Amino acid sequence: MERMYRVLAFWTGIFAVLFYIGDMPYMALLFFAQTGVLLALSYLKLSERVYVYIFAAYCTIFFVGFTYYSTFLLVPSFGH
Repeated sequence: MERMYRVLAFWTGIFAVLFYIGDMPYMALLFFAQTGVLLALSYLKLSERVYVYIFAAYCTIFFVGFTYYSTFLLVPSFGH
């Protein structure tokens, strides 16, 4: 199960780099933070049940945060 957290950390890191390249620094920082937390959790050697509970909480918090950001903070535009 801890390997899946490393996979999640990899993909959130990829998204962080893409957000940074796309000139979205706040979203990039959010994803870099998620990458660090997921990578740290992957080395804690917790039980599978705890990993599932943490993942459920992560999904809930991420969904609420991403929805808030994309609804209220993100200014849609094409280029500068």
